Amino acid sequence: MDAIRTERLTKKYALDWRRGKLLALDRLNLRVAEGEVYGLLGPNGSGKSTTLKLILDLVTPTDGAAWIFDIPCRKVASRLHVGFLPENPYFYRYLTGAETLQFYGRLCGLGGAALKKRIDELIELVGLTRARDRRLAGYSKGMLQRIGLAQALIHDPKLLLLDEPTAGVDPIGSKDIRDLILQLKKMGKTVLLSSHLLAQVQDVCDRIGVLNLGKLILEGSVDRLISDQRRLNITVQDLPESGRGKVEEAVRAAGGKLVSVEHPQTTLEALFLEALSKDERGAGEHD
Repeated sequence: MDAIRTERLTKKYALDWRRGKLLALDRLNLRVAEGEVYGLLGPNGSGKSTTLKLILDLVTPTDGAAWIFDIPCRKVASRLHVGFLPENPYFYRYLTGAETLQFYGRLCGLGGAALKKRIDELIELVGLTRARDRRLAGYSKGMLQRIGLAQALIHDPKLLLLDEPTAGVDPIGSKDIRDLILQLKKMGKTVLLSSHLLAQVQDVCDRIGVLNLGKLILEGSVDRLISDQRRLNITVQDLPESGRGKVEEAVRAAGGKLVSVEHPQTTLEALFLEALSKDERGAGEHD
């Protein structure tokens, strides 16, 4: 079963009467399997946040449809097992970290000893044990993102939607959040995240999709996409100096042992920029 499925999902926003409508998302077909971490990439205005809002039914699609665990997203039941961390979450800053989780836990119908135990588990999971009784007004940006992840997990959801989870966070806090996402993956959670930090997406995601101007222009497994298919690295063991210049067919004759033949990898950042460049060139040719 797919955790998330969209078919021809489209969103147009009305502008003023002179400018018509803005096409924010254009016929998106997306599948996110249970248990995988899927990264949604793209420049500002590409449709990433719009996609998450459509899946959560926070905005109404112009066309197409979306499902969460095969339940139409327009139904409230589809979101019972979903946790969400928006890009700029708002919390009551006079509450402490533990009080914040208690507040959201009660909203989710939890209470008593079960809620207290859950709060203790999540505070430890996100590394805020020492700050659990500190008011959020004294939290750093990274700490606020971590308490945001904790609130998204308070009801133990099967699916997490994270919109720019490391936005504005320093490198140390960013690494902590990346490690948390890897922990969630080990726990069997499904994660759909949007991000600009390509190196970190490369570390945590199983598959990625690149959006540009509302269209999905590239999709696939991270390992396959960043493998440079035009070149081969050949690792040779016990090859004498005299055989260094010989081609692959001559390795055995030169006295060496062929250890591996593999495709070297590029970076997700280079792949991302190349995909955008190709898409823009293609759009220019059709103008």
